[in-house]
Amino acid sequence: MMLRTRHRASQASVAAPTASAFTPDAVSVGARHLEVGGEWVASFAIVGYPREVHPGWLQPLLTYPGRLDVSLHIEPIDPATAATRLKRQLAKLESGRRHTAEHGRLADPHVEAATEDAYDLSARIARGEGKLFRLGLYLTIHAPSQEALADEVAAIRSLAASLLLDAKHTTYRSLQGWVSTLPMGLDVVGMRRTFDTSALSAAFPFTSPDLPPTDPTSVAAPSGVLYGYNAQSQGLVHWDRFALDNHNSVVLGRSGAGKSYLVKLELLRSLYRGIEIYVVDPEDEYARLAAAVGGTYVHLGAAGVRLNPFDLPITLGPDGRRTAPKDALIRRSLFLHTVISVLIGAEPGAAERAALDRAIAATYHRVGITADARTWSRPAPILGDLRDTLADAGNSGDAAAGELAARLHPYVDGAFKHLFDGPTTTRPDGHLVVFSLRDLPDELKAIGTLLTLDAVWRRVSNPAIRRPRLVVVDEAWLLMQQHAGAQFLFRMAKASRKHWAGLTVATQDTADVLGSDLGKAVVANAATQILLRQASQAMDEITRTFDLSAGERQFLLSAERGQGLLSAGTQRVAFQSIASPTEHYLVTSDPAELADYAADADLTDPGADGSYLDLGALAEDNALIEGDEFGPGEVQLDLDA
Repeated sequence: MMLRTRHRASQASVAAPTASAFTPDAVSVGARHLEVGGEWVASFAIVGYPREVHPGWLQPLLTYPGRLDVSLHIEPIDPATAATRLKRQLAKLESGRRHTAEHGRLADPHVEAATEDAYDLSARIARGEGKLFRLGLYLTIHAPSQEALADEVAAIRSLAASLLLDAKHTTYRSLQGWVSTLPMGLDVVGMRRTFDTSALSAAFPFTSPDLPPTDPTSVAAPSGVLYGYNAQSQGLVHWDRFALDNHNSVVLGRSGAGKSYLVKLELLRSLYRGIEIYVVDPEDEYARLAAAVGGTYVHLGAAGVRLNPFDLPITLGPDGRRTAPKDALIRRSLFLHTVISVLIGAEPGAAERAALDRAIAATYHRVGITADARTWSRPAPILGDLRDTLADAGNSGDAAAGELAARLHPYVDGAFKHLFDGPTTTRPDGHLVVFSLRDLPDELKAIGTLLTLDAVWRRVSNPAIRRPRLVVVDEAWLLMQQHAGAQFLFRMAKASRKHWAGLTVATQDTADVLGSDLGKAVVANAATQILLRQASQAMDEITRTFDLSAGERQFLLSAERGQGLLSAGTQRVAFQSIASPTEHYLVTSDPAELADYAADADLTDPGADGSYLDLGALAEDNALIEGDEFGPGEVQLDLDA
């Protein structure tokens, strides 16, 4: 038998169209289901509960991959009534136990457990340690059709059974069950169960301890990168940075908290997804990882390793043809002004800038590179060619040019010439490119940083190849000491989203980063923020910046290595990073472990046992390349010119 009711617009509803917007056009009431508008719904009342519950015990209901309405109705019981009911219940239980013992019967374990719980609850209430509440828990599942509803009902009953919850259909009370789960505070079913304070509080806050999926209705496997397991629910923490409005991330933690370990894990697992990655490594920690996955390793400061600042931004497109922006030569000339300013340690005057501009154009012209794009594939000049051009102009009476030529002497013929005395030796191409800056002399740190960041930005901003990219800056506080480095981080944080790229900034000097305007801008433009163990001296500033609760503050002060707090907007989750033995070998920087690995012949020669990872081919196979042959404002180079 089915009762069908139809909503008719009355005079009141016409006068208040807002209220009618939330009222379905029609409701079909069946014995165990409703048809509300175009949806089919079924409601359940929970009549059986587990003996013990833990914090977040309702979490599996909240993360169900479908539209499930969960409603809790709570009514406090005054202490006098609670004491009377407990006394009556204890009398019944004790009477049953004595009757069983007098007749020589075996004790019922359920009665024994209930009696112990009742005594414990009575004692806690008498001491004022808790109160009693009446709780009604109702579920309503939605589906687009009757067949889909049957599948959803079976899934919900199985889920409830796995939680030791006894879910019963609100048979012949389906309308009342649906109304009880609407946000109106009405419990018209009235199937309640007595809970104490501790059991009830375990259900609050009424939110999931896990991060919500990007698409809550999808039952597919979570996308993104595995960061570790949830410290509260023991579930896995997956997070996809490229599904957010921006793809930036900051990792803050004191020394030894596991920042570099976590960043390397994310890097390695991102390579599985075909993401192209560039690493600025001031401490030379990524060399083993780059070698293991077939990446490109640019060790600035080593003999014979150079990045020529005169190279034009020419890149290979998806079809293998070389492309470049139409104003590539002009942009490179402007960048060379910045290079010379960093080298001489001061901003050139007006006369020096004019002389430098003429010399740059003449230097390119001497090697056959002109405004004609067909000449841009020819070998680029080097810094020595520019110095010679300036010296010739100085000999012709241009005093400003002569002064600049003299100030460039240390970088052409002096102690620092090894970084500029030839063309670029290593092309920063590939699925993983690591730039090591540790061995650069202090006098070359600024220019080395500038050349590295220029090479990274040229790759990231290249519109000819469209694929997701990550730029990892480890120990960013070292980079931010250089003005060019701080400006690069700020530029990347603002503009990387437009180029389908994400910036990862990891640093242990949290106070210095949060104490500068550029550092705060980088943090503010990161949709993913990861906080590891923090020093107590910096905790006040971090608490204010990230609006931490007292519990989150204490967690970060006492967190173990690898434990952290992942924050994405209003969602936060505490996690513990995990790695497989192979991943751990590639990413660890513990000196004791590295010494053990070096002593083991099998591990010092990974190629012998096949432990090198062929991620280069994997990244190329999974690369997300799309778009036109040439991006906007690009030209094709004629290699025969």
